[in-house]
Amino acid sequence: MQFIHNSWYVAGWSKEFTRELSKATILGENIVFYRTEAGTVTALEDRCPHKLLPLSEGRLIGDDLQCGYHGVTFGCDGKCVRVPGQSVLPKSAWVRHFPTFERHNIVWIWMGDEGKADESLVFDLPELSSPDYAPHQGNPLPYASNYLNVADNLCDPAHVSFVHPTTLGNPEMEDLPIDSEMTGDGTVITSRWTRDTPPVGVFQGLSGFGVNFRGNVDRWQYYIMNVPCVAVIDFGSAEVSQEITYDRRAEGVHIYAIHFLTPVDEFRTIDRWMHVRNFALQDKAVGGAMNDLFNVAFAEDKVILEAIQIEERRPRSAEQEQRRPLRIAIDKGSNLYRRRIDELIKQEQVND
Repeated sequence: MQFIHNSWYVAGWSKEFTRELSKATILGENIVFYRTEAGTVTALEDRCPHKLLPLSEGRLIGDDLQCGYHGVTFGCDGKCVRVPGQSVLPKSAWVRHFPTFERHNIVWIWMGDEGKADESLVFDLPELSSPDYAPHQGNPLPYASNYLNVADNLCDPAHVSFVHPTTLGNPEMEDLPIDSEMTGDGTVITSRWTRDTPPVGVFQGLSGFGVNFRGNVDRWQYYIMNVPCVAVIDFGSAEVSQEITYDRRAEGVHIYAIHFLTPVDEFRTIDRWMHVRNFALQDKAVGGAMNDLFNVAFAEDKVILEAIQIEERRPRSAEQEQRRPLRIAIDKGSNLYRRRIDELIKQEQVND
């Protein structure tokens, strides 16, 4: 499978990186991580070029990483600084270095050409820095699923009535139309409004934290896919009497659910998700309560997406191969997303 390499991906939450060596696989590449004594995160290819032992089996000496087999040692930039028993450092004694960037307690990694790593391209959301919103990180969610299928799900407000009937959806949404568009920078936005219907389960579950709707609500859902792998679900509800509009969303109960997808390989993805809310800002308990509610919904997604992956990998009969895939109106957002992914992969191939 081909990936987009010239992009920033989330390597993990800041708290996941310490002076202890840790390892991860991203886009099929094995990487070892550690913090320097100054606190910055270093990411190196997790394979010694001598006998191929993963460097994550070695140890730190100051800010240098020593292989656990014969002591060949590498600096933070991946260049060899020592080969025990000889003074000459072979030209092939180096490992790849991956640029990293840290902000909002999130560590990002650039997986492509190091010379093209541009920190201004790292995803940001103004509300992450706003005193009017409170962020809260969830636990990493592993999927035995291709990242494209996970992303499809995050371009799709329509599935919530069927996959999440008790948390994020309700029957009143089932037949509502979906609007999908691609902006000039390639961002895919899929949206819909649900007017004058009962609040969904997530908002009912927050009744103890100041979210107390007296009757029906108006609800919005904007699924914003920042290609390749950052999805922002901008959703919320407001009393019908408020006659809420898009530019006045902050007057209602407003939540951003942000999903940072990190492709592990062709068949596995890590979804690091968080929420940003405009209510109960000082109540630490509400973050955990919302995590519990979201965990129920995301477990439902996990069942669906992993079942799809199993079916995709099964051999197909001749009749199934000849049958055209079914496409329906609600697929427009995911179709736009996949088209943009294909365009970016082709651009990388031409430039390489």
